[in-house]
Amino acid sequence: MKATILLLGNTGQVGWELNRSLITLGKVIALDYPQINMADVNSIRSIVDHYQPNIIVNATAYTDVEKAESQPELAFFINGTGPGILAEMADKRNSFLIHYSTDYVFDGTKQDQYREEDQPSPINVYGETKLAGEKLIQNNTGSFLIFRTSWVYSHRRPCFVTKVRQWAAENEILNIVEDQISSPTSSRTLAEVTAQIIAQGKGDKLNYLKENAGIYHLTDSGFCSRYEWAKAIIELTSGKYPLKVRQFNPVKSSHFATVADRPARSILSCEKLTQNFNIKLPDWYEALSLKMAEFD
Repeated sequence: MKATILLLGNTGQVGWELNRSLITLGKVIALDYPQINMADVNSIRSIVDHYQPNIIVNATAYTDVEKAESQPELAFFINGTGPGILAEMADKRNSFLIHYSTDYVFDGTKQDQYREEDQPSPINVYGETKLAGEKLIQNNTGSFLIFRTSWVYSHRRPCFVTKVRQWAAENEILNIVEDQISSPTSSRTLAEVTAQIIAQGKGDKLNYLKENAGIYHLTDSGFCSRYEWAKAIIELTSGKYPLKVRQFNPVKSSHFATVADRPARSILSCEKLTQNFNIKLPDWYEALSLKMAEFD
């Protein structure tokens, strides 16, 4: 019997890819706002009660790091309270919850890669809300996978990749931050790895997932600065798309006035995931090359 998978946030960067990747694993019910409102407890509970899924995949999130500083209540509800309610409903119905978190739960001061057991210490509201979601999930159910990821991008929604392409098309000089370092991660990687892990359960997906429950780091392999990432984006765009940029300067984060602080070095170790599930993660540059081929 195929599993019933409730995918929330199917129009977002990760959700759109998940909708394609999960389709062979069971009956996928894909919803987003306004069908479900992650800022409304009753909406969340009624959707789960109505569809009675075996697996809930939550790809919804409040992701605007800057606006979160001025909208903390909304950000906390969508990133914290909402996932906590999903966990509560999953536990009540003997279902399993898959949720996505972020490298921003860390402060970025560790010189080595962050491991799952490292103590989180977010430095902005967005990171605080995502950590709240992690804690509420863990408090409300033991049947969960939380995938922490970093610098997610796609070709379907505004993100760093689309912004760099736009900036390069409109400006002769670009200044890009060089002192923020992490791992660019394709939304396709997140979706495909999620599907691979579920598929490893074969005929008993639910129990397999429960046996492997916990927090895992999941990013494309390798790391770079935002400046190096932007340079790669422009290199892969050059010749295929009209660009105006002629000068490309690395600058410090202090060059830009931002409301929210960002972690300086938030590289996640994915060793736990690769060893536990025997999955090889793609190099960030190779994944970027494949994703850039999808841009117009």
